[in-house]
Parts: sequence; structure tokens; C-alpha cells
Amino acid sequence: MPEEYVPCMSAERVAAITRWHDDAYEAMRREAGTGQRFTYLGLDLWVPADVQPITGMSHLLGEMVLAEVRPEDHVLDMGTGCGVNALLAARVASRVLGADTNVTAVEAATSNARANGLETRVEFRHSDLFDGVAESFDLIIFDPPFRWFPARDALESAITDPGYRTLTSFFEQVASHLHPGGRLLTFFGTSGDLEYFLSLAENAGFDVAVIATRSLQRDAMGVEYSTFRMTVTS
Repeated sequence: MPEEYVPCMSAERVAAITRWHDDAYEAMRREAGTGQRFTYLGLDLWVPADVQPITGMSHLLGEMVLAEVRPEDHVLDMGTGCGVNALLAARVASRVLGADTNVTAVEAATSNARANGLETRVEFRHSDLFDGVAESFDLIIFDPPFRWFPARDALESAITDPGYRTLTSFFEQVASHLHPGGRLLTFFGTSGDLEYFLSLAENAGFDVAVIATRSLQRDAMGVEYSTFRMTVTS
């Protein structure tokens, strides 16, 4: 069981992140409606109302997925949502698994695979982290929730991870699911506790490189989003 997370930042920073989160959640809830359709990096995607939508920063990870995946890779997209990054990976690699704890997301991802002609190259599976995933992989993609708050509904659970329990458990388990020389491609931002995220990666034995980054300013708060390529320290 992961130790209880305690924010190592000022009360003012916690309050600013809370306001940012509440604004982001309310905007997502307004836009979600009964579901949304996106055209994204050549994919046609249907995203149900209670599944993480495509955002203005999604391309920072999506473009790096396309750049990172090799034809011979066995790829896992953990927390696949609507299947977006698994489907991008499946354009290059023929062995791709997407996993999510949200049954609605798994169903949407499976439908999106058919809609994009990729159903023979990718499988989607219901799993709480690695509970339903026994295999090892050459590349694991993970786009985790940034904030540590409790969720009010299924949509908010796509952007929150109470006490960072899922994030902590992921880094405790992920190395055992990587082949020798395997890579981890992940995404995080300073609208969460980036210092904690990086400490988990370091404690898990990963070398970390930033391969894409972008800043966003809203009101008085600036946020930086980054895609990280991680490899196990030799």
C-alpha cells in the first residue's frame, strides 16, 4: 500500500492548483455534453461524456508517441481512455494493448479502433493498472491524472487521482512490465505536483528526459506541460 501523499508545496500553490483544477473540470463538464467527436492527428475519435477528451495539449504526447514507437515494439497504453495513444501506436506497431479501469472508455476505444481500421493491430482490456495485464512490453505509454483530489464523478476521475495512489502504484510496478531496454513515455504538468511525479520516477530507477514541453498562462497562474521519455537506469 503506497504511503499517504502530502503536498510538499505552499498553501498558496495548493490553492492556485485547486482553482485551476476546478476551472478545468467545469469547462470539461460543459463541453462534454452527451459526448464529443474529435479529428486528431489523422484519427476520427468518439469520446463519451465520462471519458477524458482530447485537449489543446494532447498533441505534446501524441506526436511523441508517433515519433517513439518502432514497428517491432510491443506497446502498452495504460489508462487508454478513448484509445487515442494506443491507436497512434498501432499505426506503427502491430502489437498494442490499451488498458483502462473505466469500462465505458474500453468500449469507446474498441469502437474507435474499428472506425479507424486498426482493430486487428490493437486490443483493449479492462484493468485496474496491471491487475489485468501480465505481459511485459518494449514501450509503455502513460498519461496520468495530474491532480491528487477526490473525484466528484466519472469524468473528473479522468483528471484526478486521490492521494496519487494510482500514480504511486504505477511507478512501483511498471519496471517489472518492461523488457530489458524498454522505455516509458509519459506526460505531466505543473498543474499537479511535478516534483512528486519526478521523485517517483527517480525512486523507481528511471533516467528521465524531457522531449516536448509547452507553457500555458491563465489568469495569474502559469503551467508547463511536458512529455517525458524514461528508461531504467543501467
